[in-house]
Amino acid sequence: MAKVYVSIGSNIDKHQNIQGALIELAKQFGELTLSNIYESEAVGFDGDNFFNLVACFETQLTVGELSRALKAMEDHFGRERNSPKFSGRTLDIDILTYDQQVGEIDGVLLPRAEIIENAFVLLPLSEIAADEIHPELQVSYARLWFFYEKDKQKLWRVELKGN
Repeated sequence: MAKVYVSIGSNIDKHQNIQGALIELAKQFGELTLSNIYESEAVGFDGDNFFNLVACFETQLTVGELSRALKAMEDHFGRERNSPKFSGRTLDIDILTYDQQVGEIDGVLLPRAEIIENAFVLLPLSEIAADEIHPELQVSYARLWFFYEKDKQKLWRVELKGN
């Protein structure tokens, strides 16, 4: 079984889509370890704020199989594949790490660069994997967050509304 961390984000019907994604991830992969959910402004375009969190689970799927399963889940929640890269998303699920693998595997670059680029990925990852080591940098996620330039991106914790 591989230990996987994924980032989950949405800025369209975000309460509903994040809740739905968590239900589907649990159905497909079993027990999830979840960070808090954070709201942040859109990065790279003017748009509605995003909800973001990180989930950890184990899987027997290969990186390619997992990537296809996550894309299918995004599609199920109405993801538009022909939209510009920097645009609103019903659901965005990205593989951050897959065990300690490094490099391009099945078309997926690991570890994902956004880990050290975006507060909305690094903070939630550091919550649930503080002492784990970034596969390339060989530094813990807690240490990476400690040294992150926190005024670069503003985040605030939110709770999901019940249906």
